[in-house]
Amino acid sequence: MPLPSSSSDPASDRDGEALSDAQTFEQELAEVEWSLRGLQERYMQVQQDEQRQATLETHKADVRRQLQRSSSSDLKAELTRLQAQIDALEVNLESRLFSWGSLREPFWQIVRFGGLGLIIGWSIAVATLHNPSPAPQPSVSAPQAPQQ
Repeated sequence: MPLPSSSSDPASDRDGEALSDAQTFEQELAEVEWSLRGLQERYMQVQQDEQRQATLETHKADVRRQLQRSSSSDLKAELTRLQAQIDALEVNLESRLFSWGSLREPFWQIVRFGGLGLIIGWSIAVATLHNPSPAPQPSVSAPQAPQQ
C-alpha cells in the first residue's frame, strides 16, 4: 500500500494553514503592540508638553505683572522668549494630534467612493443621452365657446 504524499494529506494542509494563520496573527499582534507603544510615547510627550505649556503660561503672567510695575527691556525680552517657547509648544502639540499619516485612510476612501460616484453618474448620463425618453406632450384642447 503506497504512502500518501504530504501534499495530498489533508491533515498536513490544515497544519500548514494553521501555522500560516498563527504567523499572521503574531505579526499583526506585534504591529498592534508597536502601535500601542508609539501611542503611549506620544501621549506621555503630549502630557509633558501640556505641563510645560501651563508652567510657561504662569511664568508669562508673572513677567507681565512685573512689566506693568516696572518697564524693563530685560522683562520685555523675557516675555518675548516665553511667547516663542509657548508658540513652539503649541505647534508641537498640534502636530502630535494631527499628522498627514492620519489622513491616508480618509483620503483613499474619498478617492474610492468619489470616483465610484463619478463613474455611476457618467454611466447614467450616457445611458440617458443614448435612450432619451420622450417628454409627455401636454394635451391641447380646442377653445370652448362660452355657453349662454
